[in-house]
Amino acid sequence: MIDLGPHAVFIVWAYVGVALGIAGLIGWTLFDARRTASELSQLEARDPRRQRPADATP
Repeated sequence: MIDLGPHAVFIVWAYVGVALGIAGLIGWTLFDARRTASELSQLEARDPRRQRPADATP
């Protein structure tokens, strides 16, 4: 393994923190995308006149 010197613990924990932060952002994005899609389908079901045409691409 590469010798990180006296600051090895800080460097490792910094990488762990960044990895957890990115994983949290990805998780939040997936959660929010599903929630938004669910809200959109509920709104479309409430007022069928405002639905997208069947041949429209998202």
